[in-house]
Amino acid sequence: MTMTRRGFLAAGTAVLATANLPAFAQQQLPAPTRLTATSRVLDVNGRAATVFGLAGPTGQGLVLDPGARIRVDLTNDLPEPTLIHWHGQIPPNVQDGVPGIPMTMLKPGESRSYDFEPLAGTYWMHSHVPIQEIRLLAAPLIVRSAQDVAADRQEVTLFLHDFAFKSPEEVMAEIRQGHGGGSHGGGGHSGTAGDKGHSMAPAPQTKEMDHAAMGHATMNHDAMGGGMQGMMQNTMPGMMGDMAGMEMDLNDYDWDAYLANDRTLADPEVVKVERVGRIRLRVINAAAATVFWIDTGEADARLVAVDGHDIRPLEGPRFGLAMGQRLDIEIDLPAEAGSWPILALREGAHERTGIVLATAGAQIAKIFELADEKAPAFDTDLSQEMRLEAREHLPERAVERSHMVMLGGTMAPYVWTIDGAIWGQHRPIVARTGERVLLGFHNMSMMGHPMHLHGHVFQVVDINGRKVNGARRDTVYVPPMSMVTVALDAGEAARWMLHCHHMPHLETGMMTEFEVTA
Repeated sequence: MTMTRRGFLAAGTAVLATANLPAFAQQQLPAPTRLTATSRVLDVNGRAATVFGLAGPTGQGLVLDPGARIRVDLTNDLPEPTLIHWHGQIPPNVQDGVPGIPMTMLKPGESRSYDFEPLAGTYWMHSHVPIQEIRLLAAPLIVRSAQDVAADRQEVTLFLHDFAFKSPEEVMAEIRQGHGGGSHGGGGHSGTAGDKGHSMAPAPQTKEMDHAAMGHATMNHDAMGGGMQGMMQNTMPGMMGDMAGMEMDLNDYDWDAYLANDRTLADPEVVKVERVGRIRLRVINAAAATVFWIDTGEADARLVAVDGHDIRPLEGPRFGLAMGQRLDIEIDLPAEAGSWPILALREGAHERTGIVLATAGAQIAKIFELADEKAPAFDTDLSQEMRLEAREHLPERAVERSHMVMLGGTMAPYVWTIDGAIWGQHRPIVARTGERVLLGFHNMSMMGHPMHLHGHVFQVVDINGRKVNGARRDTVYVPPMSMVTVALDAGEAARWMLHCHHMPHLETGMMTEFEVTA
């Protein structure tokens, strides 16, 4: 492979690490896996659509065996610059994949090497350019554990997208102008997104304004006067009162199709399964702006992991996930032959997509893309999140730094902020390597925000003022007028992105940085 000077410099970390190994160890390293950012053509309900993708050795995405490193040569085969973020993984910051922070994007035809030890579980990778992610530049990243190999079960990945035939630029223009369609109120009336301008968040700040006026709440833990939990308990009753009579903005764009493994229910993927078989379903919400419910129907199911991290099993036929989140669901199939649809329901709407699990020779009934009833809004009271408990808790220790992170914005004008500021006018959230940090996400807008932190795994420790031993995650959903606090230990000294994983929100500036110093 021909490596450009820029690609060579970017690969410096991986090269130095390899150079320090003894000769016999270098000889035993497997060859890097080739991963290509490229375009591809999908058949979406009978129409050809050119989208982006990430092609690995066996198709879209990568599956790694236990103990394997992420050793990838990434090549940009697109006509425009790009870069890939390893969502939920903790690579060295130089390999994290945010354009310009610190590495530049890959030019067309350019390659770059990556080499780091992965976390086992269900992950994914995608462009960190929102417009490109809307064009489906994303793919699964499955890292199998030794337990996965030893288990007597079949693994199935369900990769979800929302899709538009229009260009992402046209989609964003319609959303900004309030003509994106969408729905409000968790199953109430449909309307135009631009009709909703209510918010309790501050307006976006100008560059000339003092940082102190941005509403950024950074607190020394000892000076918090009872901590975030007390603050939430005092604040939540008033917040819920303010919310009475106000409608949530669930969906701000009506997409042309909703895809499960690149297909719609007009021609769903049919996965062959065995009677009395056990399935580990790895669900990844790669949609740009759609929250889904996963409905397993008549098959017995239990949720066993979120965002790649084990939880105490939670029984049920329906679980929700926001953009950027993942669910691992174990499904036990009955003894008889048959077919079992696994459906992804768009929140607050009739649309759905999915796949079908079927034994050999089973008849498969047609499933309509529109359900008879609208799916409800997702986790508006955080009742699902409240029920999740990590198998492995974050070790107990004193909190050394706390930040209240204010989430705001409006549908008209279409602007979304963190601590009252858009990206470029933000003030970093700071910590030192090794510190125990609390981040309290306080959503004062009428849309939910899936908040994703790069380079760290955190644990949910407080929901609306109630202390919990919640799930370990990298992306937490914060519904309107709600507060969720997460705990983490600050990692590598570097600039790590913290942002909403709703792509139109991110495109309009809903990102800040978690700046860790040595």
